[in-house]
Amino acid sequence: MKPPVLADAALRNLEEDAQALAGTIITNRRRIHEQPELGLMLPKTQALVVSELERIGVPIIRTGRTLSSVVADIEGTATGRATRVALRADMDALPLSEHNDLPYASKVAGCMHACGHDAHVAMLLGAAELLMKKRDAFAGTVRLMFQPGEEGFGGARLMIDEGVLEGIESAFALHIDSSTPMHTLSLRKGPIMASADSFRVVFHGAGGHASMPHLTSDPIPAIGPFVDGLSHVAARETDPDDRAVFSVTRVVAGTTLNVVPPTAECYGTIRTLSAKRRRIAHEQLRRVAEGVAASRGLRAEVQVDEGYPPTVNHDAPVELIAQTARALGLRVHEMPSPMMGAEDFSYVLENVPGAIAFLGVRCEGGGPLHSDLMKIDESMLAKGAALHVAAALRMMEG
Repeated sequence: MKPPVLADAALRNLEEDAQALAGTIITNRRRIHEQPELGLMLPKTQALVVSELERIGVPIIRTGRTLSSVVADIEGTATGRATRVALRADMDALPLSEHNDLPYASKVAGCMHACGHDAHVAMLLGAAELLMKKRDAFAGTVRLMFQPGEEGFGGARLMIDEGVLEGIESAFALHIDSSTPMHTLSLRKGPIMASADSFRVVFHGAGGHASMPHLTSDPIPAIGPFVDGLSHVAARETDPDDRAVFSVTRVVAGTTLNVVPPTAECYGTIRTLSAKRRRIAHEQLRRVAEGVAASRGLRAEVQVDEGYPPTVNHDAPVELIAQTARALGLRVHEMPSPMMGAEDFSYVLENVPGAIAFLGVRCEGGGPLHSDLMKIDESMLAKGAALHVAAALRMMEG
């Protein structure tokens, strides 16, 4: 077996170099945090990323055609097999008002970096600077993938359509976790996050006067049995090792007090951990809706819109990332079960081997991800940048 590109001494030097960049990494994170942007078009964030990459001296920078992505290639100067690996950072924020009393809190009303994507960008920019200084340590290319539109817009898939994975042999993404203690890296082999599909079920009946419900076909009483039916499916018809989560999150029925409405609508999500369970869950939703409707003389209209597929880590990259993290002094937590949230890095992992992991950044008084009070301990960001670099260089060995 050939020796690793980064021996322990080199890892210590990498950590020292990363800590020397900590101030810049934190400053970039705060600049992005103050000016959050939503969706696929993030002009301010894109301009900051391009400006920083140019300052660092990255020679190959491309921007997206259909979204404000940035792709940068850093080529090593060492001799050897020219492997190509990708590192991903998502860039978009959430439609949420921030309620943190911080000098760099969001200055955009109704918009906040509550999922840590500002930190992801800052860490990957730090990794870019480290890689530029260590080009003689590797042969091949590290591709930096700065991606808009993770929060429901499928930006990763659009970047793949534009060729971001061409020639790539493996990929890694690092996500912060404000609920996990510092110096902890959480990951697992196989499914690590769920698919996320949305549904709309409309119960069609016949409306009328509220004083004469016997002359109507009231759809409202179908709502309770429908919700209970989904709970039964999840609890009694689903393998807990390949589970499904059905959530009814919105109900719309009626317009005024004295009218039985002709329709009642239910909206929600379905989350699963495998393609097979996903297909079965869709069938179960339809069966429950149509069964409830038939038992009440109603008609059910069922619409399911597929979102992100399950995020499935590959075994060998997980082992490599875990070894690398331990060598950098992180405590590796092997997650006993997947998170039921979704992530569009799933599209990347459907195309190339790789893994996503969660870096603990919990701080006193901070809320969880997607909270208006989400905060992080920024001292971990330099460690995250070092992990990006170490992971990329060790993936190149494979």
